[in-house]
Amino acid sequence: MSKSPPESSRSNPAAHLATGATMDENAGNGDLFSLPGLSRPSPHGGFPPHELFPQVAYELVHDELLLDGTSRMNLATFCTTWVDDQARRLMAESLDKNIVDKDEYPQTAALEQRCVRMLADLWHAPDPGSTLGTSTTGSSEAAMLGGLAAKFRWRAAGGTGTPNLVSGPVQVCWEKFCRYFDVELRQIPLRGDRYTLHADDLAAHCDENTIAVVPTFGQTFTGLFEDVAAISAELDRLHAAGGPDIPIHVDAASGGFLAPFTAPDLVWDFRLPRVKSINASGHKTGLAPLGVGWAIWREAADLPRELIFDVDYLGGSMPTFNLNFSRPGGQAITQYYEFIRLGRAGYTRVQSAISVVARHFARGLAEAGPFTLIHDGHPSAGITAVSWRLDGPQDFNLYDLSDRLRARGWLIAAYPLPHDRQDETIMRAVFRHGFTIDMADQLLADVRRALDQLARHPVRSSLTRDEAGGFTHDARPAVPVTPPGPR
Repeated sequence: MSKSPPESSRSNPAAHLATGATMDENAGNGDLFSLPGLSRPSPHGGFPPHELFPQVAYELVHDELLLDGTSRMNLATFCTTWVDDQARRLMAESLDKNIVDKDEYPQTAALEQRCVRMLADLWHAPDPGSTLGTSTTGSSEAAMLGGLAAKFRWRAAGGTGTPNLVSGPVQVCWEKFCRYFDVELRQIPLRGDRYTLHADDLAAHCDENTIAVVPTFGQTFTGLFEDVAAISAELDRLHAAGGPDIPIHVDAASGGFLAPFTAPDLVWDFRLPRVKSINASGHKTGLAPLGVGWAIWREAADLPRELIFDVDYLGGSMPTFNLNFSRPGGQAITQYYEFIRLGRAGYTRVQSAISVVARHFARGLAEAGPFTLIHDGHPSAGITAVSWRLDGPQDFNLYDLSDRLRARGWLIAAYPLPHDRQDETIMRAVFRHGFTIDMADQLLADVRRALDQLARHPVRSSLTRDEAGGFTHDARPAVPVTPPGPR
């Protein structure tokens, strides 16, 4: 008869399975880093043939991720990098909930719809209780849904030919939308000292085939708000003069969760009748974990019925108008948690605190070096970000500064401006919930240290955008999207 394995082997039987070793050979092997699987590199090529202990597989992945940057020090990203313990618990408890299965998870669906009504109210929809909206995987999907609704409304109104969409400098999701859905993108170039879309540029670019004008409320490049009210007034004027009646879709990916609390008198939302839809990112300034955006329409009639599918799925019939189908419900659930935890008063307090940090950094930066501020974080001018350019000729460029800061762990984007101003490079730091005055002071100290190093050791050959890591959040497409006329 075979002998029973020793107790130490019975407590760790996978060692035997993974190596084929005898139980006796694995007896006493209790240290994680001496277990099989950690004595060789992790699989890189084809599908691995053998299994590993869960703790070994975890350690391999965990240790590789140590090479990533620290997310809270990443001031290039707009996305949430800090959530409280209760939000983490809700995410863990909702890990197995598919938000699309509204029949099996009706309360998840109910919380999603409560968020839609809350946002419709926050953004001054005429009747928040009857408006339509949906959660998405992020503001990019929500933007595309807004664009599709505008295209379908234009077509239903008798539009023929090639539809076009007019914008200023936009996030790359709009270039994807236009390429994927056969829409001409008329991206108005920056001219003079302008950093945003201006109303007086619209007449030369809009026509009867314009499905929408898309102002960006919290521009990706600079953080500035585009003047939605002025754009709406100009479109009113063009229509009154006999031109087409062109709707507005507001890309409020970041600003939609800031201005209602930090600049409530700023008119940019459904208070303007021409604004038919808004997209926003819950996982940016909405404070939710990564993976949730929102698309809201002014009135139910603004979302064409053709875009809504009634799907029989997993035991029930449900309407859906997302580009994605199965997706996790935890992010929308946690967004609802944030809404009820903070309310208007709490969001005002939290977002105002972030604004204070951004403006504190802007003041320190202006004193620290040869910089001109483009956006100083003022809440009526833009989001909680600071953007700046380098003054005059220097022995270094902003990519060099970005690289020196990276050596200290700070990830801050340096990149060229788009469309007729690509010879101008700027930097932008985004300040988010969880970034404190003390952290801003540490960053300013590192900026001063980097400037001192660059002054004492002039750069003989400055870094290029690619060498410095570039700006991946808004990377340009491989094939340029070039609308007619100047860019």
